[in-house]
This record gives sequence, C-alpha cells and structure tokens, in this order.
Amino acid sequence: MEPVASTALISNDIVVLGLIAATLGAVFWTASLQHGFFRKFYSFVPALLLCYLIPGLYNTFGLIDGEASKLYNPVASRVLLPAALVLLTLSIDLKAILRLGPKLVLMYAAASLSVMAGAVLAFLLFRAVHPETVAGDTWAGMTTLAGSWIGGGANMLAMKEIFQVDATTFGQFAVVDVGVGYVWMAVLIFLAARAQAIDARSGADTRAIEELKLKLEAFRAEHGRIASLTDLMMIIGLAFGAVGLSHFVAAPVSAWFGAHVSWAKTVSLHEPFVWMVMLSTLIGLGLSFTRARTLEGAGASNIGQLLLYFLIATIGMQMDIFALLDRPWLFLLGIVWISIHIVLLWLMGRLLRVPFFYFAIGSQSNIGGPASAPVVASAFHPALAPVGALLGTLGYATGTGLSYLLGLILRALATG
Repeated sequence: MEPVASTALISNDIVVLGLIAATLGAVFWTASLQHGFFRKFYSFVPALLLCYLIPGLYNTFGLIDGEASKLYNPVASRVLLPAALVLLTLSIDLKAILRLGPKLVLMYAAASLSVMAGAVLAFLLFRAVHPETVAGDTWAGMTTLAGSWIGGGANMLAMKEIFQVDATTFGQFAVVDVGVGYVWMAVLIFLAARAQAIDARSGADTRAIEELKLKLEAFRAEHGRIASLTDLMMIIGLAFGAVGLSHFVAAPVSAWFGAHVSWAKTVSLHEPFVWMVMLSTLIGLGLSFTRARTLEGAGASNIGQLLLYFLIATIGMQMDIFALLDRPWLFLLGIVWISIHIVLLWLMGRLLRVPFFYFAIGSQSNIGGPASAPVVASAFHPALAPVGALLGTLGYATGTGLSYLLGLILRALATG
C-alpha cells in the first residue's frame, strides 16, 4: 500500500494499519481485565463502541485521514467483510435449529419480521410528526441498523456498502444501536430472574425448555480443540478462497443483470458488491452442511469476528465524532422502533402461549445477535447459552436478505 496524499499527521496506510491493530488490541486487553477501573468502565461502555469511537477520534483530530486511506476500500469492505460472512455462517446448524421446536423458530421469525415492521411504522410516524428526523439519508442509516437488529455486525456493514451510507450517518446509527440495544438487553436480563413468575401468570408450558438444555453442548464438546496450523490454514483458505470466487462471479453476473434486466438498477443487482455479499453468505451457508462446519471447533467464527472488528475500526476512521451528536432525535426514533418490535413480539408470544425465555431469546438473537444472545440465554440457565448462540448465528444468514428488502421499502417511502 502506497502512502496516501493527506494533511493528516499519519498518511501512510501501513502505519495506520499498525495503529488500528494496536488500538483494537488495547481495547480487548483492557476489556478482559476482571478488576479495578476497567471492569467498571466496560460495564457501562461496550468494547464494540470503542472500536468505532477511538478511530473516529483519530480522524476527528487529524491524526489520520480516514477518507484518504485505502484501508476501508478496497481492503476491509471488499476482502475482510465477505471473508467474515463466510466464517460466521460456516457454523450454522440449520437441522439443530429446526429441532429446537416450531414455537421457538416461530418466535425468532416473528422477531425478525417485527423489526422490519417497526422500522416502517417508526419511519411513517416520524415523517408525520417530526419530518426532520427521517429527512435525507435517514432511511439508509435505518437500513444499516436493521442489518444489525436482524442479523449482526457483518450484515450492518454489508448494508452500509450496498446502499452507500455516509460514514457519519452510519456512525450515528451505530451509537443508536449500542445505546438502545444494550438497554433492552439489560431489561431482558433483569426480567430473566422473574421468568418463573411471568410464565406462571401467562400459563406457558415450560417443559420444552428443559428439553433444550444441554442439547447443543454435545457438538462443541465433540469438536472443540486447540487450533492446529492445518486448522488455521483451512479456515483462511476457505474464507479467502470464497472471497476470490465471489469476486470472480459477481463482476460478470452484475454486468449481465445491468445490461439485460430492466429492473436490476432498482434493486441494485447491477452492483458487483451486492452479488459478492450474497455469494459469500451462500457459500458459508453451503459449507455449513459439510464437514467444514467442524472448523468452528477450531475457532472459525472467532477469526470471522476478528476480521469484523478490523472492518468496524476502518469505518470508525471515517467518522466525525462531533457530528454524532447532531441528531439526538435519532435516539427517540430507535426507542419507538424497538418498542414496536417488543409489542408485536409480545403479542405473538401471547398467541402461542410460549415461555418468557422464547420471547427473550427470540428478541435478543435478532437485536443483539450471537455476541449477546448467549448472555441473555445464560441468564435463564447457563446450559441454555448455546441456544442463544445458535439462533444468533442464524441472523448472519437471514439478516442480509431481510434488511436489504427493508432498505428497498424505506428508500421507496423516502423518495416516493
């Protein structure tokens, strides 16, 4: 990578890469400390948020120039993102998800659909009562947040690229994601301790929960191991091999759609990046039906998360931190949005007469994803943590498609 023309103090991308890597290392090291100041600090400030904000501070105060850097595009967005999608979908066990029972799967699906419905209703409400909140590219920012609230960080970043969301708008919704999403997670953890009383009042049958316990731990116990060099080479080979294949196929396919399909531009099918994201996700999902899924025991999803955090930091490099506070109404938009999701999912739970655990994990596996869904699940019982992880990883497969569809709807509402 050649040095970039910039007035920033650091203009060499190799040096910037080193700075970002050191910053991420410092964040995760301090977050791992179990005593003193940092333990209290990270109980209020998620490490994920710092991975956005600290690179944003570097950019805001002129230490680096995120817009002039090539670390985000093409390195992170075109290489690391699809590789992360492959590795994060690699461990999905669709058969095991179906074995969890129809009611739990229905609650998960209802959670995804209620997030979509909440976005549309919140957009229409604010357009009627406070149009400034949803003016401009707010619809695009909402699409990235939907990517996170239906899937996870990788889906959020995919939506940013597909709909070409401004870095500051993306950063504003990333803050809303953390602020609103983590408060809801705290509420669910608080209510988990009262789940027995809630279920007693609702008359829910909780026998199915007992059957869920320990069902998914067998796979991790069987395949968990210290990664060998061969394991790591296989993980990297599959991930970046899939990236190369996705790029190889995406270019001619998108060109053909752009030239021969009249409506392709309406849904962005003429863009190679859209095809690259879809192909990477499908390749990872396809690999999950093969023995390649056993690489999860060697840490495939951890490597996927590592790539994802580098991508998150390179997005933070492009943000103007002071601009994050320019639109406080976005927090109210997020609160209304998630409130609609909660009400609709609660109504579905009442209709199906499911235990409160189904409601909580259905919501958190969407809103929080695989990182926090196991936390909420373990608040009910430590053995249920794998259930949260399993449903959370499913969002990586469904989040891109559903949030992309929602983005098309919101764009039509904003421009219609």
